[in-house]
Amino acid sequence: MKLKINKYITIALLAVLGTSCSDNFLEEKKNYGSVDDSFYESQERATAYINNVYFDYYSAFKSPGQSLVGSYTDTYSKMTEEIGGIQPLINPTITYTNAADASGYYGGKLEDKINNVPYNRIRDCNAFIADIDVKGASLDKTFRDQAKGQLYYLRAVQYFDLMRVYGGVPIVTEVQTPSTDDQSIKLPRATVSEVVAQIVKDLDMAASLLPRNWNSADYGRVTKGAALAVKSRVLLTYASPLFNKSWDSSNERWNAALQAGLAAETELSGAGYGLYGSSAKDWQNMFVLGNNAFCSEAITTQLLSSNNTNLGVNNSWEKGIRLISQGGTGAMEAPKEMIDLFPMENGARPTTANGYNSFLFFIKRDPRFYRTFAFSGVKWDYKDEKQAAKPTVWAYRWLDGTNGNKPFYSDSNNETSPALVRKMTDVTATNSSNFQYSGNDILEYRYAELLLNIAECYAALGQTGNTIAYLGKIRNRVGISSANNYGIGILADKYAAIEAVLYERRVELAYEGKRYWDVQRWMLYDNAALPGTTGGTVTKLGLTPINGTQRTGNYLQYKNPATSADPLASARASISADPDAADFQTQLAALATFYNDNFVLAAPPTPMDNVNNAAVKIKFNPNYYIMGLQTAVLTQNPWLKQTIGWSDASGGTGDYNYQE
Repeated sequence: MKLKINKYITIALLAVLGTSCSDNFLEEKKNYGSVDDSFYESQERATAYINNVYFDYYSAFKSPGQSLVGSYTDTYSKMTEEIGGIQPLINPTITYTNAADASGYYGGKLEDKINNVPYNRIRDCNAFIADIDVKGASLDKTFRDQAKGQLYYLRAVQYFDLMRVYGGVPIVTEVQTPSTDDQSIKLPRATVSEVVAQIVKDLDMAASLLPRNWNSADYGRVTKGAALAVKSRVLLTYASPLFNKSWDSSNERWNAALQAGLAAETELSGAGYGLYGSSAKDWQNMFVLGNNAFCSEAITTQLLSSNNTNLGVNNSWEKGIRLISQGGTGAMEAPKEMIDLFPMENGARPTTANGYNSFLFFIKRDPRFYRTFAFSGVKWDYKDEKQAAKPTVWAYRWLDGTNGNKPFYSDSNNETSPALVRKMTDVTATNSSNFQYSGNDILEYRYAELLLNIAECYAALGQTGNTIAYLGKIRNRVGISSANNYGIGILADKYAAIEAVLYERRVELAYEGKRYWDVQRWMLYDNAALPGTTGGTVTKLGLTPINGTQRTGNYLQYKNPATSADPLASARASISADPDAADFQTQLAALATFYNDNFVLAAPPTPMDNVNNAAVKIKFNPNYYIMGLQTAVLTQNPWLKQTIGWSDASGGTGDYNYQE
């Protein structure tokens, strides 16, 4: 039966979603049987199978702050300093310990239909890997090898996300037939070490089969370098304290992660990958090259489309963070904790001693600051097809002293922060459809992250000189001077070096969906740990626990009583600071004068972090680092152990320990 091929622009590839004349791909797998053997009759059909697997993995990936293959949620990003607003797992008024409250990512009870959940995605990989060389023996060997390489890679990244959520999980590498009495398929939860070994085995196999680069028509498919880079990410996680009781006394895992990172760096640099550009403007522009263009920094890329039909998978980020005045749905307010995070222009930490003024937060900051945030008086370009464009941001409020201090907002922008996230937006985007059909690709794994992985391994090994060298590469690219080790200074010991890397990750990778996983693997919410596990990393690294803190919002407010009319409508007309202008710093100095003359910061009536409008502080319990299995999973699979810190299906205490 001949396939009709529909073009989709989706994950890490220009995906092709194949559908048959009478039924679709998922229906051909009903009752958990094998897919039709005709999928192996031609390269076209085999490619359609692969692309459907890609689609199941990544079709929901529409915003850079999302994570976890298949589901793609931004909940994790909202549990860090990047975004305000209390989420369930950081709500101090709720405690979760019951299986019914555990994560549902694993998948629930088996049903008559095949749901897009982790073990069904793994099953699709297993089936293809097992059958392509047998049922597709007539196909070209290079094609078969590259096809298998993609499925080995996909199976590995799914197991990695299962590991990050649950620790050890059952390892299934063959197609199984569900049965209530077949003892051979009642697989226990593997140890984390066993899961990591399987992931590494799959990634090594993928690297041996995948090409260094694909042709332009297949750009975005995973490559040899991508497999090696993900191996670096996996082994770094495995070496980190969450899974490694001996992180501070044994170098074995750190050395393995370092070697993986260096191997990936060698492969990718040889294949034409590397840090993109040599300026902060280049750093900004690499996120929006457009038209699924090759980006040397993009190790894995979610390719998206500006297509406005049901065939297009669009990026939801641009629409979600553009100002109302620009045609968006409302800005993403940066908590004060993020505004105060970025270094100064010389790379030094933003302290009073180093010249930082939290009111005039935009003066002499790291060049990446101006490409990550917008603020009143700065240009944030776009194309306007509806009315006169308003590229200069104005998001302040004033109080009408003649009407009970009723608040009004400039250009209808009611924003509870003086800084707004602008990173990964396109200054040439049009608001003709409210930015809805953005085709900006998502750079899921950047070369900069790989360099930071390597830097962290060097730090944990006590090699502070190499740590600084790799952090210097990141900072040099955006124009930070090499003086005083790019502003990093002297790293006294490995703990200071690790903290310096984690700090750089917070800046370089801000809003890219990475921060929670760094917090998780280093256990940074608190020093507390579950019985049988080791914590205390917060103190060792000289950090402040995230628990007990809160994300802070402030209005930029006109300092004098006013009327309903905008009191700054005329005065602000001559103010516009353009990050691309040669005299940008001079423009910022003028803007600072304007701020001092006209504004104060005012707390909003409802705090950023609140429960029922009452201010609360973050509280993340130690059993949340690794989630328990849900009741439905435990009931259907009673041989599976529950995770420590969680109750099992009958209310007993979980005893599966993920930390080795």
